[in-house]
Amino acid sequence: MTTDDFRRIALSFPGAIESAHMNHPDFRANGKIFATLPNPGNGCAMVKLPPDQQESFVQLKPTAFEPVKGGWGRQGATIVRLNAVKEEALRGALTLAWQNASQKKPRKK
Repeated sequence: MTTDDFRRIALSFPGAIESAHMNHPDFRANGKIFATLPNPGNGCAMVKLPPDQQESFVQLKPTAFEPVKGGWGRQGATIVRLNAVKEEALRGALTLAWQNASQKKPRKK
């Protein structure tokens, strides 16, 4: 997979937009970031998953998925090695990340 493939898949979801965060591309749904290309030249991307979903992807495809180091990783930020991931696995991770970002939180009373 390439950064262009990642971008194409991330933008294929309803309401997904590309924006920028800290001088690199990010992908948002409902105003929330669900994926980024932190350094497009290094062959990695990031998807934001809940920790349990992150753990599943890391266990199933450890050569393609890895938690980001530190606190962000413990919160679900997941590195995707584009040269090691197959489209089906990438689409699955991006779908979950997009779904999680798309959910509207209930209003507090």
